[in-house]
Amino acid sequence: MGNPKDLRIRSKVISEGVNRVPNRAMLRAVGFTDEDFKKPMIGVASTWSEVTPCNMHINELAAGAKQGVREHGGAPLIFNTITVSDGISMGHGGMLFSLPSRETIADSIEIVTGAERFDGLVAIGGCDKNTPACLMAIGRLNIPSVYVYGGTIQPGKLDGKDVDIVTAFEAVGQYHDGKMTDEQLHKVECSVCPGPGSCGGMYTANTMAAAAEAMGMSLPGSSSTPAISPDKAAECDAAGKQVISLLEQEIYPRDIMTKEAFENAITVVMALGGSTNAFLHLLAIAHSAGVDLSLDDFERIRLRVPHLADLKPSGRHVMQDLNDIGGIPGVMKLLLAEGLLHGDCLTVTGKTLAENLAEAAPLKNDQEIIRPVNKPLKPNGPLVVLRGNLAPEGAVAKMSGMKKLRFVGPAKVYDSEEAATEAILRNEIQKGDVLVIRYCGPKGGPGMPEMLSVTALIVGKGLGGEVALMTDGRFSGGSHGFVVGHVAPEAQVGGPIALLRNGDLITIDSETQQITIDVTEEELAARAQAWMQPPLKVNSGVLAKYARLVSSASRGAVTD
Repeated sequence: MGNPKDLRIRSKVISEGVNRVPNRAMLRAVGFTDEDFKKPMIGVASTWSEVTPCNMHINELAAGAKQGVREHGGAPLIFNTITVSDGISMGHGGMLFSLPSRETIADSIEIVTGAERFDGLVAIGGCDKNTPACLMAIGRLNIPSVYVYGGTIQPGKLDGKDVDIVTAFEAVGQYHDGKMTDEQLHKVECSVCPGPGSCGGMYTANTMAAAAEAMGMSLPGSSSTPAISPDKAAECDAAGKQVISLLEQEIYPRDIMTKEAFENAITVVMALGGSTNAFLHLLAIAHSAGVDLSLDDFERIRLRVPHLADLKPSGRHVMQDLNDIGGIPGVMKLLLAEGLLHGDCLTVTGKTLAENLAEAAPLKNDQEIIRPVNKPLKPNGPLVVLRGNLAPEGAVAKMSGMKKLRFVGPAKVYDSEEAATEAILRNEIQKGDVLVIRYCGPKGGPGMPEMLSVTALIVGKGLGGEVALMTDGRFSGGSHGFVVGHVAPEAQVGGPIALLRNGDLITIDSETQQITIDVTEEELAARAQAWMQPPLKVNSGVLAKYARLVSSASRGAVTD
């Protein structure tokens, strides 16, 4: 037998040579031995934090991944990065920091992994920005890596019914409309989040976890296994083992994160009726992996993929329910059988997607969560790209659960989410209006805040589907109703949304995929001539840096 392969593809610069005695001395202080310096160094990127239930348990998962690495011949080191809680930062100035946190997480994983010369990486995430950020870092670094999703939260229980965080946001609207007492509202507050895990519906965290699994960057079942399940702990151990296997087989992230893999991710997101944030995040991950992906790819795939999943926010069920009937592997097995997935894509198991799915159990027969392909909720994916003289670079609408596919109404224009919220509470917004919230884009926000509080107020006040909402900001995966976000170019750079005036007639048509203003080109040109660009809202610190660097939403709002 020959000598075993040296898996130290980068750490050898530290672990060998007389000149690296000081470097090794530092590592001995954290527990390295002579034997460890002969092994590949594996980073375990942990997003553990006490600031959100999504991430409160990830320290335990990181310890499990570290154990898995050590047991299978690696020298593991855990390091931390930040997270912010989208649920806690929602509806106030804290939301400006949410999308920028994606860049900070990706940057920090890249920085630590680059500086310490790790040979491989296990990254573990929970809340919305964690998954795309980890995958962005993995795409940039291109060293053997496995992504682990921290898992979904269990639904809460109130009066015998399942409740979740969106129940709480919508309860606020019901309270303001006189439909709920203080006592009932407090009961909701105390019931919706029973423990660890990310928000339970097909919101952004679960959407992006499913996309990561479909892309082949996490182990089968990762995206639907609940946070508190013993299977999640076992997955972390397996991820530690698998990153060593990827090193041995010389399989790198960019071998897995191909254009076809991104098409698989989009297919699964469309079938599940996932969050509109998937557009931003998949575009950003593709950018980091050097893959040419555009809004047109989403639209091309949407037209051939049916919407099958009856999941919150527009449906009835949560991710744990889906896990109980076969999870994301079961959904993908169904999609593959229908010829909707590229089965020959490589995955982190070292096998192809089709080989993984051959071992997966099919969805249970007696279930109502995933429809048969011949009886879908909608024949096409519900995440629609709109274009027109209001959004030349594109906008994104989520049409799941919507009976009305076309909306024509007068604009009610507000330059901040706060002003729009006050208008809703003063009953200024009436049936038939198009509520426009602008100067909330990546640069204008800055940070492209989510509008869950606004959409939840609209639904809570009984105007869901009766009022359209359009913004150059974005929506939570928990938002539903007639909502259009990511309008690009954004108002801050002089996009047409900046030129809107109260009373302008807006048409939003998801069938012709148009978003237009009934104003002549000459009138728009005159308004553009008179428009003055406002200064950026922040002059220093991380938000100012972000606003200066960030690209359009139509390109994923990336900063590199």
